Amino acid sequence: MASATQMRVFGKSSFPSFSDAPKRSVFGKQKVVTNTRSSNIGFFQQQQRQRRGRAIRVVSEKVVGIDLGTTNSAVAAMEGGKPTIVTNAEGQRTTPSVVAYARRGDMLVGQIAKRQAVVNPENTFYSVKRFIGRKMWEVDEEAKQVSYKVISDENGNVRLVCPSLGKLSAPEEISAQGLNVGGDCLVAAGGRLHCTVVDGGRRATKVMLHGEITGNLYRLVGEDVTESNCLGKEIKLVDEAKRVGKKRVFFALNLVSDGGLPECVQKKEWSQVKLQCEHLQGTLGEEVQGTWVLRKLTDDASKFLNDKVTKAVITVPAYFNDSQRTATKDAGRIAGLEVIRIINEPTAAALAYGFDKKKNETILVFDLGGGTFDVSVLEVGDGVFEVLSTSGDTHLGGDDFDKRIVDWLADNFKKEEGIDLRKDKQALQRLTEAAEKAKIELSSVTQTTISLPFITATADGPKHIETTLTRAKFEELCSDLLDRLRTPVENALRDTKLSFNDIDEVILVGGSTRIPAVQELVRKLTRKEPNVSVNPDEVVALGAAVQAGVLAGDVSDIVLLDVSPLSLGLETLGGVMTKIIPRNTTLPTSKSEVFSTAADGQTSVEINVLQGEREFVRDNKSLGSFRLDGIAPAPRGVPQIEVKFDIDANGILSVTAVDKGTGKKQNITITGASTLLKDEVERMVKEAEKFAKEDRERRDAIDTKNKAESVVYQTEKQLKELRDKVPSAVKENVEAKLKELKDAISGGGSIQVIKDAMASLNQVVMQLGQSVYAQTGGSSPGVDAGPSPSGKAARGDGDGNGDVIDADFTESK
Repeated sequence: MASATQMRVFGKSSFPSFSDAPKRSVFGKQKVVTNTRSSNIGFFQQQQRQRRGRAIRVVSEKVVGIDLGTTNSAVAAMEGGKPTIVTNAEGQRTTPSVVAYARRGDMLVGQIAKRQAVVNPENTFYSVKRFIGRKMWEVDEEAKQVSYKVISDENGNVRLVCPSLGKLSAPEEISAQGLNVGGDCLVAAGGRLHCTVVDGGRRATKVMLHGEITGNLYRLVGEDVTESNCLGKEIKLVDEAKRVGKKRVFFALNLVSDGGLPECVQKKEWSQVKLQCEHLQGTLGEEVQGTWVLRKLTDDASKFLNDKVTKAVITVPAYFNDSQRTATKDAGRIAGLEVIRIINEPTAAALAYGFDKKKNETILVFDLGGGTFDVSVLEVGDGVFEVLSTSGDTHLGGDDFDKRIVDWLADNFKKEEGIDLRKDKQALQRLTEAAEKAKIELSSVTQTTISLPFITATADGPKHIETTLTRAKFEELCSDLLDRLRTPVENALRDTKLSFNDIDEVILVGGSTRIPAVQELVRKLTRKEPNVSVNPDEVVALGAAVQAGVLAGDVSDIVLLDVSPLSLGLETLGGVMTKIIPRNTTLPTSKSEVFSTAADGQTSVEINVLQGEREFVRDNKSLGSFRLDGIAPAPRGVPQIEVKFDIDANGILSVTAVDKGTGKKQNITITGASTLLKDEVERMVKEAEKFAKEDRERRDAIDTKNKAESVVYQTEKQLKELRDKVPSAVKENVEAKLKELKDAISGGGSIQVIKDAMASLNQVVMQLGQSVYAQTGGSSPGVDAGPSPSGKAARGDGDGNGDVIDADFTESK
């Protein structure tokens, strides 16, 4: 008999994988992406050569590229066929990512907000990008570094407390019908309002509605509700909150709700009213701060370009997860922008660097910004930009270098004076600004003086800080941060199977790469002089503008190929993860494999979709599962079930399972396919390396046991079919060896014992076949002969028609 067909299993269902399953390909927009990376490049280069020489097509609608940074932001656009930085209203090429709410209620954005931070620390929001799309437990350490208050809502989401919003005073009438689509969501769960109902800009009643916002509901509470039957009533909000005027906030409410209207307003027969807020103590969603920075960038770009800007490409760190990317898109939408693409910052930098280069190069982008660190390796040339690998750390950036100086100053002051300046919001803000200034100065000088007069006061009088910080001391303070920069670089190179000798250029991106110790680390790691031909503060925005030009049709000879950060697969027999799409696979991509059932008469299979790098299900992230029912009853190994994984350019994963015999089909779309936190990604990769040998041994044990059970099944089936055609001596020998293998499996014998018993059984089974053929006069089959599915089914040529069944999808939390 043959050695058994190898089996794979979903949950408790076993599926043999056929080597001649169709190779994956994706067709869309006249582009084809296959498994082979060289095919990608060759195809696209051929297309680009055919397009060379065409005039650039100019479209009427302007699309800009925006680098929404942790510390500074920038916007760029295609002008005259080249990406150009747009200067802001103050004439600067970058805008500080800072938003402040003054005591009078005025909102300040950019440099003017940054200037007043010391006198208004609790209402000045900076480095907000570190909180965007995060849960509170993820950013506990970052929350301690800022002068404003960071809290958690009831769902664990980050919220920023803004005391100044309780001091808005003068009115600005905004009708519900006149509000922009999407609005400007400023108040999240827990915001409290003391309001007057108005209608059409005219005061319609003097009823005071004292309430609070929870989710999308406004609940009336408090003793000052004029009519008691309003107390505790809930009113659905059209949106959580709407635009902020200079002096007053308005909320649009839809009073036509399932629960009916409170009688105190129902008698007015309004379909929509507006609440004019007299007082407000609210919390802010962190994406709101990005909204106002984006709005300023957009307004400045519209003035600079003399054309209204409504569409943008926005960049994010390569290791931003799905919730962070979604929050960034939401900030753009709230700002009135259509975000047509989110792209990774290192990829954007490569686009700017290689925009006008024809020579093929392999480049490494080293991107150390204010709050995040990314490394990407790309092949660039002839209009094709292909990401080979990416790695990074979303908890490492220039802010962390600043914090080391802040802690050094605060610790020294506490040692001398017994006062912890970090508990004083205003003093902390002064320390933070002084630390950033010192860090910048130490990039060009070897020592700097930090002078902070009147930093605090005691009964003995005012206290001052006057000290000198040398570059050597700064590097000592940050030595562990510098060490953390090594691992992502090494991981990115290892994933590409390249050495540093294969890298042609190293591109530095982000203001923190100006630190001499960082540049020296890059030189030592790569043994190359970093390329400083691009401005690290502007290159990401310039690259985003190039991609915006591609999507708008302004640029017709650029192709960008990004990658998936982690492997995707499914659960098979023994709790094993079978990888379908390996990490760092070029996107978009598609791959399918054909499987079969594990038991006779099996009519359904459970498909568990996984993400990670380990060999076993329990060590990876489950993205979701669904069940395929309606499989025609048949012996195990006969049904043909094709499972197909598709990932589009936006990283959205779709999984489809089709029974090729009946045509029954189910599918799910998993938008969170890349939502693992960076820490989870690094942990998975490191554990995969650490436990590789152990995982292989355990995997071999499971595969051996599965194979042995299949051999037992096939042998018993063959004995039953042949019956009296087999000589009794041969049959007894086969049954004896079969019992030995069964005992080895059930007795928990070692893997080698099972393998030896399986080999012995295969030898006597071969004699079984020879004796049968000798009796019929036929030739002896080879050792590899044995029952197998038909060739047509194995090739996946079954009919794809049939019913489509809705999937039961469970998303793992």
